Amino acid sequence: MTDRTDSQRRVVIMGAAGRDFHNFNVVFRDDPGVRVVAFTATQIPGIAGRRYPASLAGAQYPDGIAIEEEGNLEAICARERVDEVVFAYSDVRHEVVMHAASRALAAGANFTLLGPDATMLQASRPVIAVSATRTGTGKSQTSRWIVRRLRERGLRVAAVRHPMPYGDLERQRVQRFASREDLDVAECTIEEREEYEPYIAAGSVVYAGVDYAEILARAEAEADLIVWDGGNNDFPFYRPDLHVVLTDTLRPADADRYHPGEATLRMADVVVLAKVNAASHEQIAEAEAHARALNPRATIVRAASPVTLDEPSLVAGRRVLVVDDGPTLTHGGMAYGAGYVAAVAAGAVIIDPLPFADPLIAAALSQYPHIRSVLPALGYGAEQLAALQRSIAAAPVDFVISGTPIDLAALIDVPQPILRARYEFADAGEPSLGPLVDAVLARRSS
Repeated sequence: MTDRTDSQRRVVIMGAAGRDFHNFNVVFRDDPGVRVVAFTATQIPGIAGRRYPASLAGAQYPDGIAIEEEGNLEAICARERVDEVVFAYSDVRHEVVMHAASRALAAGANFTLLGPDATMLQASRPVIAVSATRTGTGKSQTSRWIVRRLRERGLRVAAVRHPMPYGDLERQRVQRFASREDLDVAECTIEEREEYEPYIAAGSVVYAGVDYAEILARAEAEADLIVWDGGNNDFPFYRPDLHVVLTDTLRPADADRYHPGEATLRMADVVVLAKVNAASHEQIAEAEAHARALNPRATIVRAASPVTLDEPSLVAGRRVLVVDDGPTLTHGGMAYGAGYVAAVAAGAVIIDPLPFADPLIAAALSQYPHIRSVLPALGYGAEQLAALQRSIAAAPVDFVISGTPIDLAALIDVPQPILRARYEFADAGEPSLGPLVDAVLARRSS
């Protein structure tokens, strides 16, 4: 049992290797009245069973902090005499949050959600933050579009990405990526590469890691402005001068069904109705109605997400395996992504990937029965990446269509040619996003 003083409040933080670490660093690390006895982990494989290292946890935690399976919450509460359970991860249905609350309450603990004012850090540079109501709505392509616009105006811009520290946490305290070699040295997973590589390909620098106060100091030292690229549907770690929140017109009813996506939508300065090029008039109208009901003060912007395929004429009538962005399909809940859209548009014959899936990939897919026509780009570690390679190589197809933002062919060796489906942000009417971004610069310079 962890040592304590009678006056200390004993806390468990429920997380998924991201928001949980940030909340600890900002709110609890240096508070002598609190003892964080454990983190719990979910969503991401391979996180539980490790420790949050002492070098990050601070002087009050010389042995670090245990990271345990979320399923052990009740046992942890009993063993550690827990006073408070703090919920700290994202893109979960509201009822999932309340089931977690019920477990904590039944174990005798209080249940807490930490809000933006308690957890956002104040930057000395202007911050434009991009969030969303669900995973897979288009945050990163929107963030990259904003970065490009700012750089075209001669500004030094640092993108800061929501955390994905799935490796050595001590080593990942502050990460700065400016080249593909940086990704290799850091041994980034596929999910990490999907977020960082497109910035590098566009000539930009991107920061991520574990300690976002240190990351902020590093980013401020080399940039005139910071673009926060959010993860899942979380709200920003830095207090924004402009908060852009995307809502998915293909999933309009999800605007107020998921935590903390509903909160981010209510916080937004600008709400972007995303993917209007792929949605019906009824879906767009429903998404706009939700946005106006939840946040009547926000400016509403429409945006498209056009998909282009490398050499589409090659795949017309040919058998293809589609590989799409992993998080969009898994906890994002989408049945397909950009690769599937591109394959259909090109007239390809899309095969079912499940009969050819490696057992490791098949086991992961068993948790997501809505995924049937495409293969998620799962690769949280070397073992899973190798299993993904075996799954693709076993498929009897003429081509692989990759809808992930990375160069998949650079990471795996398969016999089939890999064609990339690419997608980017595009304005789709007035008002447009660009002048709203420019207005932030005008306000800060006046």
